[in-house]
Amino acid sequence: MSINFEADQTESITQTNDAKALSDQVVKLRDLEDHIKVVEENLKQLKQQADTLSSEVIPTMMTEMNISTMKLADGSAIEVKPVYGASISADKKEEAFNWLRENGLGDLIKNEVTVSFGRNEDNKAVEYAVLAQGQGYQPTQKLKVEPMTLKALVRERIESGKDMPSDLFNVFAGNRTKITRA
Repeated sequence: MSINFEADQTESITQTNDAKALSDQVVKLRDLEDHIKVVEENLKQLKQQADTLSSEVIPTMMTEMNISTMKLADGSAIEVKPVYGASISADKKEEAFNWLRENGLGDLIKNEVTVSFGRNEDNKAVEYAVLAQGQGYQPTQKLKVEPMTLKALVRERIESGKDMPSDLFNVFAGNRTKITRA
């Protein structure tokens, strides 16, 4: 039996080099992840600053100056536009839907009925489509108002001076600065 000390030593050095290379890559990944976290936090702060300028600072200044649009020397233009939003919280859903119905807006409410079937139940699904509840399946019913539809309703009612109960619809009205670049 012959022992090759030279081959064993070369293999040991190679493994050490591989471990060092792996360690270097792990450190590099960790540093990149840390850097990404810092950049994302900076981006979040920049977006907050831009939002404050767009929704508060510039609209207030333009209102105080009694202007709604302005052209800049570089050919770009700024304009402050109203923005609206609304949502219906789960605990106010029934009251909000009743208000919509009572005010002739019930057609905004979508009424979805769905039934789920398991694997290999295609035949039952076809039967159900024809016979519906007669087969003993219980449909799931969901009432909802699409967010963009609700937003458009809020805009329309606010701009025409009509009532829109903010306690039921979590109404938001504000301003946003729009920059049109040259």
